[in-house]
Amino acid sequence: MTIPANEFAHYHAHLYFDETTQEFAAELRYTISHELGLPVGPFNTRLVGPHLCWSFETAFTQTEFPQFVRWMERHRRGLSVMIHAVTGAHYHDHTQHIFWLGNPKPLNLNVFNPSVAAD
Repeated sequence: MTIPANEFAHYHAHLYFDETTQEFAAELRYTISHELGLPVGPFNTRLVGPHLCWSFETAFTQTEFPQFVRWMERHRRGLSVMIHAVTGAHYHDHTQHIFWLGNPKPLNLNVFNPSVAAD
């Protein structure tokens, strides 16, 4: 696996799941929080923000980036994972500063203002 350029200070990973993968996703969320020590967001079994699938989020830094991406690729067991930069320019973070592990999922980008630049 080729690791994408690591150009930003902060990142989010959104892990997507459905009814058939919900139990595994919950286990993975627990592992990310308790074994890797990364913060995780709510376990969303409804659509939230731009996400058109159930999901949860984790946050990590530029320093953690290479190890986390490699770990996630080995442990995601087919789940789609969107990884994006966190710059404050949400539209650009979800369109230009993004890469996928697994199959890309559509996003509802209408929730973002594309003209808002990062702080």
